Amino acid sequence: MPDALVSPWVAFFGVVTVLFAIDLLWGSRGTDLRAAALWSAVWIGTGLAFGLWVWASQGGTAATAYYTAYVLEKSLSVDNIFVFVLVFAELRIPASQQHRVLLLGILGALVMRALMIWLGVYLLARFHWVTYPFAALLLIAAVRLLFGESTEQRLVKQSCAVCSTWVAWLIPVTDTGSGQRFVVREAGKLVATPILVALILIETTDLIFALDSIPAVLAITSDPYIVYTSNVFAMLGLRSLYFVLADVVQRFRYLRPGLAAVLCVVAAKMLLAGTVDIPVGVSLLVIVAILLVALVASWAFPRHATAQARP
Repeated sequence: MPDALVSPWVAFFGVVTVLFAIDLLWGSRGTDLRAAALWSAVWIGTGLAFGLWVWASQGGTAATAYYTAYVLEKSLSVDNIFVFVLVFAELRIPASQQHRVLLLGILGALVMRALMIWLGVYLLARFHWVTYPFAALLLIAAVRLLFGESTEQRLVKQSCAVCSTWVAWLIPVTDTGSGQRFVVREAGKLVATPILVALILIETTDLIFALDSIPAVLAITSDPYIVYTSNVFAMLGLRSLYFVLADVVQRFRYLRPGLAAVLCVVAAKMLLAGTVDIPVGVSLLVIVAILLVALVASWAFPRHATAQARP
């Protein structure tokens, strides 16, 4: 029995550690679009292949839950890229320095999400009523995606105003960059550079987004192994995916409404659990169908140039 419990985790962490080490040593540094695309394909391919291993070791039901959680997390993580692009643009962080911020931000996010996932699984196992606030979080997130884009952009820009950002309440901030350094000494005092402000804002953003995505995945399955592995594979490819999509992400005009619809579907599944049994396979098909419609609509009805230029 202990071996059965340990082996899946050992296999997962083994694969992730090896690939992450290779990515860290030879992966994209943000200046080579071809390398970023290659590593995005590697991480996506690994995430999909891992689902086959879940199927072989735990059965079709677990594999379907994994794929549903993975697609859900991957699609929601693209929404992070909208904010990442805005943060780096406002703080004028060059592409050659962005990869380090994203690397540390993602590592911090994985630790933070692990704690949140275990807490969420524990609460759902102990208190059934937690289902309702979790579903409410999903519906609030759907409203944010539909109507909160301009407010979100304004808040990010305010946070990126180096001299007045809330980060300056914690540590003095300089508006002068210093390469890859997070802090420098000015007039005998340690001050934060814009790259540290970017890292703090990205970590804060992921914390907020995790309040949406983790309850969404918990609506699909409460198995901590499925929830965490799908999160990790979705997040680890985000750094390379950012460099692939940074210049084109604004063209996904209907992605946010599509994600809002997905969150509403998942919230309904969570609220109806125990009353109406919605198979995980049906949830996967519905989520994929919504995302495909959003992507096709974005391609068929692109933003006008004036709309893209509007802040």
